[in-house]
Amino acid sequence: MLEAHKEIIKGREVVADDWSVLRLAEGDAPEAVAVPEGKVIVPLTVWLAQKDSLSARAELGVWIAADERFEALKGEFDRFAVIAVDFPKFSDGRGYSIAYNVRKRLGFAGELRAIGDVLRDQLFSMSRVGFNAYATRQDRSIHDALKGLTVFSETYQASVDQPLPLFRRKERDVPLAHSDVGAGI
Repeated sequence: MLEAHKEIIKGREVVADDWSVLRLAEGDAPEAVAVPEGKVIVPLTVWLAQKDSLSARAELGVWIAADERFEALKGEFDRFAVIAVDFPKFSDGRGYSIAYNVRKRLGFAGELRAIGDVLRDQLFSMSRVGFNAYATRQDRSIHDALKGLTVFSETYQASVDQPLPLFRRKERDVPLAHSDVGAGI
């Protein structure tokens, strides 16, 4: 079954989405499912089962389920216009680790899209681990969700979006008190 969004958040703006996400129905075999023409993001299982026939397609994306190993795509990122990570439910955080590792360990520099149960409250944290596109839940306002990317103006921890922690970014002008000089402080 094809799932399509009219709009997504890409970067920090709402844009038209011309991609569809292929979801397998229960009982569908990855090697037997027909992948429609056009811009389609296929499940990792379909890519692995049909790699020979799908590798010739110019506009193809792949999505990774929360319980799948992203390492299966190592060395193949240049084949995909989009890599998506599925969030099966709001409270499932495994997709954050997948995104971080796809960016940092495997060096993917293209569009990394969050799909599934994606809500406004998650967007800031998702951007920190490397996501740059978001297909939010269709029952919520995407324009309201966009505000989730600007909830915080500063971060303490290092991550994909900011490799230095706050204490390394802020210069401190703290003069030593005269009594502190010989006290081992």
